[in-house]
Amino acid sequence: MGNSPVTGVAPSCSQARKTLMTSPKTVLITGTSSGIGLAAAVGTARAGWTTIATMRDTGKADALLKAAAEAGVADRIQIKRLDVTDSAGVTACLDEVVAEHARLDALVNNAGAAQVGTIEQSSVDDVRAAMEVNFFGVVAVTRAALPHLRASKGRLITVTSVGGVVGQPFNEAYCAAKFAVEGFMQSLAPVAATVGVDVTVVEPGAVASEFVANLGVDVPTLLAAAGPYSPALEAYLTRTRQSFGNAQTPAEAAAPIVEALTAAHPPFRVQTSQWARDFVATTLADLDGSAVQALTGTWVR
Repeated sequence: MGNSPVTGVAPSCSQARKTLMTSPKTVLITGTSSGIGLAAAVGTARAGWTTIATMRDTGKADALLKAAAEAGVADRIQIKRLDVTDSAGVTACLDEVVAEHARLDALVNNAGAAQVGTIEQSSVDDVRAAMEVNFFGVVAVTRAALPHLRASKGRLITVTSVGGVVGQPFNEAYCAAKFAVEGFMQSLAPVAATVGVDVTVVEPGAVASEFVANLGVDVPTLLAAAGPYSPALEAYLTRTRQSFGNAQTPAEAAAPIVEALTAAHPPFRVQTSQWARDFVATTLADLDGSAVQALTGTWVR
């Protein structure tokens, strides 16, 4: 063991544990270049967390850096490259974070990609691509983080969507992935709880962010190619534009993430607005997930 740079004496195990206990908690957030992820990174840093803000392209970090500087929390945010579809890169990133900070107290799975289309006019590869980012990416990062979260008795938070509860037209692949994430996390939650890890899914509704803009959809071209589905698609796009006109801000949608990180007993499921609660209630009676967790929790205890 190397010498302490201050005393010249190697720190004891109890001293090392004390340092770990008193150092700021560390959270890793995926998909932080814009939208909810960016707002969550700033919000967790404001709450005193050391925030590892990851994104696939760190060349798009300027918006986060600016927001962090304006909030006075730039010193608490560290930007790292992470492509959630690269399993080897995911493991390397998590190992690097723990090596640098000696701990990982929370993971926020936020990275995702929209996909608009209907199956007759989409390829199976299009569907697979949506699943890779929105589902398998979550699985890969969660798997890599769990040993570290077990060690810290930490939190696992995943941003899903109301589209993970209510299927929506022309979002078949996206909603399928989000439904898969919800099932994955609901199944994992009681198991993770036995080793001290709390699991929460956060379900936003419409959020005024670059997520929709990043679709890169040329609407006239999309409608022209829709064939017999063109009238339905046009109606859907019109409704969607109207709903996003009254959307939450990314900061409003990110606030429940910070709350779930700090709550003594975070719920399994939380919606980010009254609209989202009303919408998912059309499918769910168990809004906060407590009834299902109470049931399945008895299966593993």
